[in-house]
Amino acid sequence: MAGVLTTDHPAWHHYDNGVRARAVQAGSGLWVMSRDSRGLRVDCVDGNEDIKPSLCATDPADLPTAAPIALRTGLVELGVSQRLANPWLWDAITTAILRQVVRADQARKLYRTWCSTYGTDIDGPFGPLAVAPTHTKVLKLAESSFAAVGARFHRTALQAAAEQYDKHHETWQHLDAPALVDALTTIPRIGPWTARAVAADFTGDFSVYPHDDLAVRTWAALIAPSYPWPDKKDKAFGPLWTGWADEDRTALHTLTLATLTWGAHA
Repeated sequence: MAGVLTTDHPAWHHYDNGVRARAVQAGSGLWVMSRDSRGLRVDCVDGNEDIKPSLCATDPADLPTAAPIALRTGLVELGVSQRLANPWLWDAITTAILRQVVRADQARKLYRTWCSTYGTDIDGPFGPLAVAPTHTKVLKLAESSFAAVGARFHRTALQAAAEQYDKHHETWQHLDAPALVDALTTIPRIGPWTARAVAADFTGDFSVYPHDDLAVRTWAALIAPSYPWPDKKDKAFGPLWTGWADEDRTALHTLTLATLTWGAHA
């Protein structure tokens, strides 16, 4: 039986037969990843196979012992999980920007519409897939193009990010997660939340993720409903969450990513 696959990224499509699939750009190649009861397939469908997408494992054995027992129990039951560390930094930036000021279901729909309208279409084994438009394409889009797909609010952030990505991406893609967060927050309309979401998605290091994100709060409360969680608008949640891991970044990564995986997995 296949293990647990984290499917938090909006590129993952869920099909009625239980299959999960997404398109992804890695290096100069376009790939399709698909997962069914037999396991995960990774196929290059266009370009070169110079960089193959790879998965990062998260083991609940690394959970912080100070976290509530009910939360740890629920995450341990999930088992070891695997997540694709997004191999394309520009897609990670695009995804986080399109999540700004919208609910998760709206962001997923917006991301997919954005990719299918202006990105590169791919014939997936179970239906059409698409990857995001390149930063150079985004710089050429008219204001009306953003409005046409419901991304008018995100236009200035996307185009500002595209300008800076064009100048700095060769340096940025070699930074560790904390340094990448610092670099991304220099972009207009990219605040700490967005920068942290980008860095976690790209590097696979969820110790930098915005831990008071609504998804983290929601899934944690469902896993351990009897725990006295702070109210959703209470800023005490973030310090509480990070405090359980103390200075252990591996423990914090595991706690956060395992919780997100609990809410979105195959």
